Amino acid sequence: MLNLLLPAGFILAAGLVTLSSISPHLFFLQSLWAAAGVCLVIFFIRFDWRTVFNYRWIGWTFYIGAALLLLTAYISAPVIRNTRSWLVIGSLNFQPVELAKIALIVVFARYFSRRHLAIAKWRTIISSFAIFALPAALTLLQPDLGSASILFGIWFGFLLVSGLPRRRVLLALGAFCVAGLLAWNFALKDYQRARITGVFFPESHALTVNYSVIQAKIAIGSAGIWGKGYHQGSQTQLGFLTEPSNDFILAAFIEEWGIIAGILLIGAFLALEWRILRIGLLANSNFEKFIALGVALVFGLHFLVNAGSTVGLFPVVGVPFPFLSYGGSNLLTSFFLLAIMNAIGRRA
Repeated sequence: MLNLLLPAGFILAAGLVTLSSISPHLFFLQSLWAAAGVCLVIFFIRFDWRTVFNYRWIGWTFYIGAALLLLTAYISAPVIRNTRSWLVIGSLNFQPVELAKIALIVVFARYFSRRHLAIAKWRTIISSFAIFALPAALTLLQPDLGSASILFGIWFGFLLVSGLPRRRVLLALGAFCVAGLLAWNFALKDYQRARITGVFFPESHALTVNYSVIQAKIAIGSAGIWGKGYHQGSQTQLGFLTEPSNDFILAAFIEEWGIIAGILLIGAFLALEWRILRIGLLANSNFEKFIALGVALVFGLHFLVNAGSTVGLFPVVGVPFPFLSYGGSNLLTSFFLLAIMNAIGRRA
């Protein structure tokens, strides 16, 4: 258990320190979510997930429930940050797409553990795509391009690791290139297209879509080896860096604590990923191996998109950094996934 909680705890502590410098209120709320997450892990510490996952209908019920919540969010949720992604329950906001990520991991783990020998068949590929497409389509309608890209990464990652032949991979990539062109012309909104073109032309839109990325680069570039000190980050504290508690919290952390601290943070995340994959390698069944793969995919994709968008390698699509960014839905989901991995690791 400590093998997982130590690197995750280091990242969480870095996030809490950064939030305390940005907003004491957000620090307090995130501390409550973190405490709830730790209680979740302790509650499930001796839980045997096989008694749940051995029943296929449970995974599918979870999947259908997540899809219904996504549909409910699209129909009735209030507009927050230009999307209908949050269900409001009293004073709490909850993102149902986080449940969809867990549901896809569980459903795909059982699906591919039984069909990985037939992965080259088009029937297997198309049916697995249909499983991914339902929650992804509902997520895109909100519109939440970032979360939809994570769902796509989960599906495509499972396909690749299952042994999809190279020819099928190339055909799939070609199909998605065509789909991307169609989406560019008929589905994406103007601001979404501007964010994508801003990756290739960082000097353009310096005061609009690329403003935040430019400020993040300034924050990181001016940090130096040891940083500017707690509550001394000029870009963060003076409001030049937008969304420093979510999308650009990595830049806010490095600005105040330096490049060395940023390297340690990334090292802790890589250690967490390695330990999840190692548990998967030692797992007793293909199903548990695929569960570990799904958890590693979710964490890894969040890290790549968040950190990549911070330095301008990817469009800014609102994907949080696991355990670092502010947000109760994602934090509880991350702790829940750690609880599952801990249960698998105890048996392995």
